[in-house]
Amino acid sequence: MSSVAANRVAVLVNHLSASATHPAGLLAGQVAIITGAGQGIGGATALLFGKEGASVVVSDLDDVKGKAIAQQIIQEGGKAIAVSGDVTDLAFPDRLINETIKAFGKINIIVNNAGYTFDGMLHKTTDKQFQMMLDVHNLAPFRILRAASAHMRLKDNEPRSIVNISSTSGLHGNVGQANYATAKAGIVGFTKTIAKEWGAFGVRCNTVAFGYVDTRLTRAKENGETMVVGGQKIALGIPMGPKKEAPPPAVVFADTPLKRAGQVEEAAGSVLMLCSPFASYITGHTLEVTGGKGI
Repeated sequence: MSSVAANRVAVLVNHLSASATHPAGLLAGQVAIITGAGQGIGGATALLFGKEGASVVVSDLDDVKGKAIAQQIIQEGGKAIAVSGDVTDLAFPDRLINETIKAFGKINIIVNNAGYTFDGMLHKTTDKQFQMMLDVHNLAPFRILRAASAHMRLKDNEPRSIVNISSTSGLHGNVGQANYATAKAGIVGFTKTIAKEWGAFGVRCNTVAFGYVDTRLTRAKENGETMVVGGQKIALGIPMGPKKEAPPPAVVFADTPLKRAGQVEEAAGSVLMLCSPFASYITGHTLEVTGGKGI
């Protein structure tokens, strides 16, 4: 074993010691960037990381929501800043990384969570509609990691981890989501490549593929949830039809062993697990978080 590898193992053993960093949190002393962190899974992940001792960079398209999450972390005794903006903006990745380094001096964790759905049957999907999914789910993470590379590819024995958020749609396909499924499948291959390229620097890169987690992307489309991207309003959610016709939970979760939707706090826990010392020898892996659906 080389001296560098031996030092890294010693650091990992120290991190795994309950008498070392765990009382201060699983991520004590680390700096984490989380995109799409103003609400939903990203927001829950940011709050959980803050509680586990990380200094959190809350990034979201919605400035108000992003700042609210950052403020909540601070009020709960943690450290956080908000860096708001559109992850698909060409200038945003450099600004995100520069503001992180200015505030906290380093980067340990990047969670590429920002994204949305723009559903439509294949024969009705426009080129723009398809490209928008590639832009937010593939190009944005690529540009962010490229911008962060000088601060991640360091042999300094600091723990470093990347989690890219995928979906079971990317693993198994889904009706009405040719664009989203393609993008989410692409992030799996991207993750494995980063794991191979950056592994020598001690950087781990994994994917979480979520199933049915209760967010605005999986609730009834009839609720009217929307978001505006590039001046275009996009309807979010899954068409359920009139409430009297909506399928009961027993039908919706018939093929899910746990018989329910996942909660954002549970989703956040899976991301934390992959970024924690307990996953120190896990990289290039896609963790399915589905309540057992698809087994």
